[in-house]
Amino acid sequence: MAEQLADFLRDKIPAELAVFVISMLPILELRGGMVAAAVLNVNFWLAFPICVIGNILPIPFELLFIRRILKWLKGTKLFCKLATKLEEKAHKKAEDKSIQKYKHWGLFLFVAIPLPGTGAWTGGLVADVLDLRIKTALPIITLGVITAGLIMAVIAYVIPYLITLI
Repeated sequence: MAEQLADFLRDKIPAELAVFVISMLPILELRGGMVAAAVLNVNFWLAFPICVIGNILPIPFELLFIRRILKWLKGTKLFCKLATKLEEKAHKKAEDKSIQKYKHWGLFLFVAIPLPGTGAWTGGLVADVLDLRIKTALPIITLGVITAGLIMAVIAYVIPYLITLI
């Protein structure tokens, strides 16, 4: 999905801006941004901070306003089901034994390990369910995003480079 979006944006906006925008998107996040950066031939040393900043930028707003936003969405016919589904997903993820047992470390690992359904956006929802304040949740989520970025750098940049050497 990130590759297709990167190809679509290739000739429309600068590659660095495309990577930034992709990193901000809730489903793709930094994971997709790093893949897009590699596809668009953005230098890793430029791509990494762009992806981290792009992924983290919306999270403080999510942490501050998610309850109000979900409440408002549930009050509309069009978005009620979506808001309910998001809340249910966050509660289900927050009920995970490792997240419950290790709370802060569990949230960090949840954000850091680049698997489908994890990341900063869902981590923000989980932090809200766990009643973590922004001053606690944001640093944890940020460290998770940085760690995910390092893992994705290996996947998007290092492994393809090593394959070309073979």
